[in-house]
Amino acid sequence: MTSTKPKLAVHKFSSCDGCQLALLNLGEPLLQLPALVDIIHFAEAGPNDPMTRVDISLVEGSVSTPEDIHRIQQVRERSDIVIAIGACATNGGLQALANLADRSAWMSAVYSDPERIEVLPTSNRIADYIKVDHELHGCPVNSRQVVSALRDLLSGVVPKPERQPVCMECKRRGLVCTMVSKGEACMGPVTRSGCDALCPAAGRGCYGCYGPTELVNDQSLAQRFADLGLDRAAAARRFHFIANNAPAFKDAGARLKE
Repeated sequence: MTSTKPKLAVHKFSSCDGCQLALLNLGEPLLQLPALVDIIHFAEAGPNDPMTRVDISLVEGSVSTPEDIHRIQQVRERSDIVIAIGACATNGGLQALANLADRSAWMSAVYSDPERIEVLPTSNRIADYIKVDHELHGCPVNSRQVVSALRDLLSGVVPKPERQPVCMECKRRGLVCTMVSKGEACMGPVTRSGCDALCPAAGRGCYGCYGPTELVNDQSLAQRFADLGLDRAAAARRFHFIANNAPAFKDAGARLKE
């Protein structure tokens, strides 16, 4: 009997697999997922059929090799809806840090025969190569957000993106501001919510892995970092970290390096 459930694929590009592992670590909600969709391709979990046409594709990782370009175009052609999940897919991720350096020198320092390594001049987000219908941020992605987005789509509802900064999550959780109480630099004021203030809840400043909010007042935050003792280079590294290739963070870091 042919299933009438929507078909789902999970694709991996240049990444650490953390977002796929976040899905696998869901526990009971993951066991409920097959009741909603037929998982056609999810190599890390078992099913391996990347060429079948599907209703929804979840894409982890950035585009970093010539082969990646060809593969992501195939994913787009074979998917009704494409959702980029995680910092690598939405903002380039850690591998995009190489975009800020001399890539040739970096490759030569790592590999004995760098000419054998086929990479693009830059590592970029999925949306730089294909139309992406929805983005879910984080390093790793909040797996419960993924399930919620899938439920919305299957119910005919457009998933609502997070727009508030992490600071609002801290307030909802009753957390004391790490910058105020501990004098620790925190990216929370300019980073979109969605992580449930994970790092501040552990007494640490936000690392900005969910990428920038809609409005980024980087100059005020940079001044606050300076008041805490960070020089401009250290402040730039805060913006040029996990979501370094997001335009707002990329530009903010560049201004601090001037």
